[in-house]
Amino acid sequence: MNIAVIGTVYVDIKGYPLGNFVPKGRNVGDVQQFHGGVGRNIAEDVASFGENVSLVSLVDKTGIGIDVKGRLERRGIHTGYMRSTDDGMGTWMAIFDRTGELCANISKRPNLLPIRDILVEHGDEIFTWADSVLLELDMEEEIAEETFRLAEKHGVPVYIVISNIELAMERMKYVRKAECFICNRLEAQTLLGEQVDNPEAMLILMQKRKDALGIKNLVVTMDADGAAYLDEKGNAGICPAKKVKVVDTTGAGDAFFSGTAVGLTRGESLEDACRLGTEAASQVIGKPENVYIA
Repeated sequence: MNIAVIGTVYVDIKGYPLGNFVPKGRNVGDVQQFHGGVGRNIAEDVASFGENVSLVSLVDKTGIGIDVKGRLERRGIHTGYMRSTDDGMGTWMAIFDRTGELCANISKRPNLLPIRDILVEHGDEIFTWADSVLLELDMEEEIAEETFRLAEKHGVPVYIVISNIELAMERMKYVRKAECFICNRLEAQTLLGEQVDNPEAMLILMQKRKDALGIKNLVVTMDADGAAYLDEKGNAGICPAKKVKVVDTTGAGDAFFSGTAVGLTRGESLEDACRLGTEAASQVIGKPENVYIA
């Protein structure tokens, strides 16, 4: 299958203390740097499933930007729709505790508007080639607007990934147009208007609210409790999580989204697609890097 990914590239700087993290103290540990960004992560994840991937994104005019493109190309990802700009890549700094959970982070956001220019110039050829498009919805709204305009023109399904549920609520017109919407337990609390603690109760709440929300296919990930899913035909269920030792949770949500979107693009059921997402996410949780490697 041919899958186009529209999203960001970041540099991730991660700190892992050897002992308990002391917020205002001196913490001895390990600091590592990785290629990151939701769009870049997803492109690598999708490539690991053996699909043809094209990444529509930006990188800086620096050596790091060259390194990012080089790695993507070595992974077989098409980078012809990536543009080098003066402020094309973001930076994310994070500190994790000994269990792999995030303690603190700060990010620097890039200027993403040139992505819309890429879509205006090359969108027809991108969407003619693609069997599906995976969009990072948190970017400037002009990018989402152009993406869905092209999707409607060419009849291509769009799968959206989010990092900010409040922003997604403001952009529900795009969420309703998307083929599938995936969020986590905390995000579902905002989306569905109620807090529940187990997947069985989440399924009931999803069935109660889905029609009012107008979402085609809905998945809520619930960490060790697995994922609750509800498709557009009313088929619902719980996909159990895999037990793994947690090293770093960064990128697990991107991996779950990627596997699920790949499965649906292949024509699989939402249940089977969630199994692919669970497999990818469980592998990412068990290692420091952000992406699924088959």
